[in-house]
Amino acid sequence: MRLLLLGPDRPVLASFLKELGNDVITFSGKLTDDHSLLEGVDWAISYGYGHIIKPNVISRLQGRIINLHISLLPWNRGADPNLWSFLEDTPKGVTIHFIDSGIDTGQILAQEEVEMECDDTLSTSYQRLTNKIELLFMEIWTDICTGKCKCVPQVGDGTSHRRKDKKKYMHLLTEKWDTKTSDLIGKALVPVGSSE
Repeated sequence: MRLLLLGPDRPVLASFLKELGNDVITFSGKLTDDHSLLEGVDWAISYGYGHIIKPNVISRLQGRIINLHISLLPWNRGADPNLWSFLEDTPKGVTIHFIDSGIDTGQILAQEEVEMECDDTLSTSYQRLTNKIELLFMEIWTDICTGKCKCVPQVGDGTSHRRKDKKKYMHLLTEKWDTKTSDLIGKALVPVGSSE
């Protein structure tokens, strides 16, 4: 199969897919429906892709485009899901879902809650989520591409975030991505400027 891996380099997934005999193309640029990369693509896999995929690209791939998202959807749709799971103290986990016209709103193929450690940092928690989603993907990929993986709709409103939403909380990242997650829990639940 010809697979389009959208997002930054993901060597573990790319190697896994190539070992199965697939032709894997990695692309992080902005994709349009007339892009030559879409020619002959059997599946597109988005993982950390920094662009919103437009409806005309989605319809061109007709149910053969999925996303690997490091949150327990419907919680923390959109940008910076790991950060928001601590700032808003929401469930932590990973989700593989079909891409639809919304932002991380497609039907769920698989998801798993992930336990965090008390001494985790944003960096170590991100790595924990990345390891988990890659393992989950490798477990179910064959079922996804053969149509054996059942999907379910997302339930509940959850939460959504844009990149710019984190700006007012960046001062809390005193050690950048090495900031302890325990120092961030629930900080977005307290009104900004409050003395609490």
